[in-house]
Amino acid sequence: MTTSIAICAAVFFFGMGLYGLVAPAALARPFGITLGSADARTEVRAVYGGFGVAVGGLLIWAATASGAARQGVLAAVGVALLGMAAGRLTARAVERPAAFYPSWLYFWVEAAGGGLLLAAAAG
Repeated sequence: MTTSIAICAAVFFFGMGLYGLVAPAALARPFGITLGSADARTEVRAVYGGFGVAVGGLLIWAATASGAARQGVLAAVGVALLGMAAGRLTARAVERPAAFYPSWLYFWVEAAGGGLLLAAAAG
């Protein structure tokens, strides 16, 4: 089960990462963000693209590894996803997203993914 969870999370991060590298403006558009400069597109490529691909690769490694290193990767990525979800909850306290998609859809993906990865890390 742990391997399946790691692979599913890896697919999510690889998908986001590749999309961010290839089409940064399209990735940001559902959030109402326009990327009008090369610097803005570079930032999305780095944070969503490169980081996503790197985390996806790390999760693939964790899916094939064992021991404390595997648990550490799963826990770290799980906590990161829960941190993203917590950021969305904090934002809700300040202002409300206009619709379920994209903010709340991603909240649920991040919360569920983070919880599953932490459960997998715990054994």
